[in-house]
Amino acid sequence: MAILFESSIIVPKSAIDEMHHVNNVMYLQWVQDIAKKHWEHKTDLYLRNKYVWVVLNHYIEYHHPAFENDELTIQTWIDHYKGAKSERHTKIIHAATDKVIVTAKTSWCFLSKEKLRPVRIPKEISNLFS
Repeated sequence: MAILFESSIIVPKSAIDEMHHVNNVMYLQWVQDIAKKHWEHKTDLYLRNKYVWVVLNHYIEYHHPAFENDELTIQTWIDHYKGAKSERHTKIIHAATDKVIVTAKTSWCFLSKEKLRPVRIPKEISNLFS
């Protein structure tokens, strides 16, 4: 069973585009930000100095717009692991209406930080997230 990690943000003015809603690029940034927060929350400095993740691809669906000062809840979880790869899901929800704003699926590759080469995800890591 995947462990859900959650964070909230208030949409800043800097996230708004010329159409007066959150720019699509900001959602991608928030998808990456929550993944980093989740990694840092679950690991210690030793593991963070030993390993690093890189993105292989993102798939994002935009369901509804968000606007300046909206409170958004960002949820993320790891769906599965295989070798050096994992699939992370992210959901961005409007806190007041409970509408799903964005869903995303990201494929990540696990690397040795020293060699910057893929390594199989060890049980000590996968156990932290499931």
